[in-house]
Amino acid sequence: MKRTAILFYGIANYLIGVAALVYLIAFLFNLYVPKSIDSGLSGNNVVAALVDLGLITLFGLQHSIMARRGFKSWLTRLVPPAAERSTYMLATALATFTLCLSWQTLPEVLWQAENPLVRQALLGVGLAGWGLVLLSSFLINHFDLFGLRQVWLYFADREYTQLPFKAAGLYRYIRHPIMTGVLVGVWLTPSMTTGHLLFALGMSLYVLIGVYHEEKDLIREFGERYRQYIRATGRFVPAWRSPESRTDAGVPGDSTNAISPARVSPEMSMARSERQRIR
Repeated sequence: MKRTAILFYGIANYLIGVAALVYLIAFLFNLYVPKSIDSGLSGNNVVAALVDLGLITLFGLQHSIMARRGFKSWLTRLVPPAAERSTYMLATALATFTLCLSWQTLPEVLWQAENPLVRQALLGVGLAGWGLVLLSSFLINHFDLFGLRQVWLYFADREYTQLPFKAAGLYRYIRHPIMTGVLVGVWLTPSMTTGHLLFALGMSLYVLIGVYHEEKDLIREFGERYRQYIRATGRFVPAWRSPESRTDAGVPGDSTNAISPARVSPEMSMARSERQRIR
């Protein structure tokens, strides 16, 4: 019964997490949701900006605190380790819905595309950024990243094992494609209001700070192997190298079975490192 309950807990939290992500995307582009980033009555701009900054800070703190090893150790005393990731997904969804539904509108338009074709193009590129987030999650292991693999293995009474670090697809050239998608998704919009700009700036700052500290942790843990990966790849966009320079940096061929460009040992889990990136 306990294993079945944990399985349904993981599935439910996965669905709630997906719903929160879909709502966030619709919120940003003012699409088909009752409360979007530019909807609602405007009030005192200073108060609204302070509330919105507080919401962004709350979102960032939830991601950062729950990513810490000490918090994970405490949490797994309350829930089975297999449910830790699913609990993180639930907390992230709650933080996301709180941000979206409590957002105070700052509707002043800073710029907007008047041409319908340009508007559709900007909307398409912005949505494609969130598509990149989804694609990148599958390049590692979508179901491990969102906690389903953990609860399934627990239900099947099989031991959970970390996934080996493999540089598949975009990860051969970009270290943080999920964050690339997030940045494209928050900045590319047909209409940029003061509120949207505040959101984009706040999320960009969070991404930059989070990635900076995460890479410091990885260098501390894996040393020269991760430095080689840094030299061979770009952080958010590809660092184009000649085949010779990529080889000099320790990059193997582009085989789909190739281990990380830095020739990182199997114990360096891509799933673990990417989970840290999005927290």
